[in-house]
Amino acid sequence: MTFIQALIIGIVQGLTEFIPVSSTAHLIFASKWLGLYNGTGAELQAERTTATIAVVQLGTLLAVFVYFARDIWSITSAFVRDHSALLRGGGGAARDVDAGGEARGGGAFDRVWGALSAEARLGWLVVIGSIPVGVVGLLFKDEIEGTFTKNLWVIATMMIVVGLLLAMAEKMGSRHREMHQLGLRDALAVGCAQVLSLLPGASRSGSTIMGGLFAGETRETAARFSFLLSIPAIAASGLLELGEAVEKLPAGSAVPLLVATATAGVVGYLSIWFLLSFLRRRSTLAFVVYRLAVGGAILALLASGRIQAV
Repeated sequence: MTFIQALIIGIVQGLTEFIPVSSTAHLIFASKWLGLYNGTGAELQAERTTATIAVVQLGTLLAVFVYFARDIWSITSAFVRDHSALLRGGGGAARDVDAGGEARGGGAFDRVWGALSAEARLGWLVVIGSIPVGVVGLLFKDEIEGTFTKNLWVIATMMIVVGLLLAMAEKMGSRHREMHQLGLRDALAVGCAQVLSLLPGASRSGSTIMGGLFAGETRETAARFSFLLSIPAIAASGLLELGEAVEKLPAGSAVPLLVATATAGVVGYLSIWFLLSFLRRRSTLAFVVYRLAVGGAILALLASGRIQAV
């Protein structure tokens, strides 16, 4: 990977990781256009591309940490403080909220859940919401790293499918629930939706925002929860692939990879700011149209034989 290729890969990753248009689709397309790792077998090229994408994602993970530093500190400190108090038997007065932010009865779970602050509960929601993608990702790790997830037929199809689902979520979602009202059903809905992101072209942010909208969250709340939920997913993926990247990437890849990762972090920070500002005032329709247009264009190019699927 040359420095020019590294800069382009970093910019594409930073622009598309948090915008619901599928970073993987754009990175796969960019890697093909750049001829990244050409001259190797299809399987090795796919593995090297997967490793590169996963490591460069760590740059956008850093962007999340920087942008949401105050929120992350608040969630972490509240999580430790509240659970320490519960272990000491001094959990304090129950806040009388259920898993979805509504008043409940006095069962054991309700009392414990209600004794936690909103920030500590949000910490649990991030943990719970991360379980589905972690389990499925580990079960299908070989398939995810292989040529199937680099196939443009799959990518284009998922661009369109998730675009249509996002449009349905915009139409059907009530969009009234804020961050402090999130509960277990949000974690399960968004967490299960995040599993779709294991398919190229689906988009992790697109899938999770779609799940949040179906659960009745406001657009900004769906995006913020999506970003927080990205922390375990991106960290696990990047760190898991980091060791394999050392083995599979050609010699001399370290510095270009660092350039790509740093570029992705800077551009990713700006992308988070842009999307949150955008969704405060507008719907996701522009992204739906973009997904349908790009997915349709790729399918047309594939059908005409102008580009190859793998």
